[in-house]
Amino acid sequence: MKKRPEFLAAARGRKVVRPGLVAQLVPASDEGGEVGKATQPGLKVGYTVTKKVGNAVVRNRTKRRLRAAVQQASQARGGALPEGALVLIGRAGTRSRPFQALVDDVGKALQAFNRP
Repeated sequence: MKKRPEFLAAARGRKVVRPGLVAQLVPASDEGGEVGKATQPGLKVGYTVTKKVGNAVVRNRTKRRLRAAVQQASQARGGALPEGALVLIGRAGTRSRPFQALVDDVGKALQAFNRP
């Protein structure tokens, strides 16, 4: 995801808070507006980190860690991911959190979205 309306649509969805991140998901069936026009099967993922976390170098590193954690968590789940738009918000603790704990946070957040 790259456009602001997509991020705003995800903000209206379900939210899961974990020690290393905040995850927001709007299921594919609930997507509306501009997100709904370009809906493709699967999961669209967006990453955001606020300036409170640090300078540009720190924010980009945090986003890279989140991308890698999502990749490992999806492989561990066998590719079983919810459909829709997912936004992962990096927190101050994301960059110092052990990587395996961050992968577990992503996996547990995805698992929480699969529950009704």
